[in-house]
Amino acid sequence: MFYLREHRQRVEFREGVRDQATVAMGIAAWGLMTGVAMVKSGLSVLEALLMTLIVYAGSAQLAAVPMITAGAPLWVILAAAFCVNLRFMVFSAHLRPYLMHLPRWQRLVSGYVTGDLSYVFFARRFPKPGQTPEELARQQAYLMGNCAVNYVAWMLASVVGVLLANAIPTAWGLGFAGILALLGVLSSLASSPLRIVSAGVAGAAAVAAWALPLKLNILVAIASAVAICLIIESRASGGSAPGGRHV
Repeated sequence: MFYLREHRQRVEFREGVRDQATVAMGIAAWGLMTGVAMVKSGLSVLEALLMTLIVYAGSAQLAAVPMITAGAPLWVILAAAFCVNLRFMVFSAHLRPYLMHLPRWQRLVSGYVTGDLSYVFFARRFPKPGQTPEELARQQAYLMGNCAVNYVAWMLASVVGVLLANAIPTAWGLGFAGILALLGVLSSLASSPLRIVSAGVAGAAAVAAWALPLKLNILVAIASAVAICLIIESRASGGSAPGGRHV
């Protein structure tokens, strides 16, 4: 792809590849488990492949598939997928200063291929956007190297999971492997006290609301975490001006 070719010669691209390669096995395990889960839940091979290639969001896929097979209303499925992926709005807001110099189509591609761990690695490597076109180009090269490994690991493993779903024994424990991958993502993102609190509240709410139909406990967990964080931030801001908020 031309978009990658223009970055591949930079050292930062190779650094991005190297950093993401350290977690590629976890991403692949998660992708494999998601591919298997889609078919085991009742989707046809074609439907599962299309969902993998178009959606490219494991958490949203795992949230939506049980609802699809249970015959949930479309708005419930879309709402659950939207809520699960709300974190990407935060990611994109943070990445905006790094990418706004790019043409719109490149920004769209960058947003589509950026995953959780790609964002984590990038934010740690470059805490501030570059001040010159060359610095911004180096940062973009790192992001694309990181995203390339993430995309390939996910897609290959997920497609294998879809195609071999009926041949992979349940005893392999792929569900547990997927949980471990998600825990890895969670641990990487829980980088502040507020994020740790939100993760704890979401987990507790999801368990407490487990009996709700159509996996609505996911929506309850997200709403609870957002609400408690807004309350904490509001109290922490104290006497600050209206609209002011600590991030």
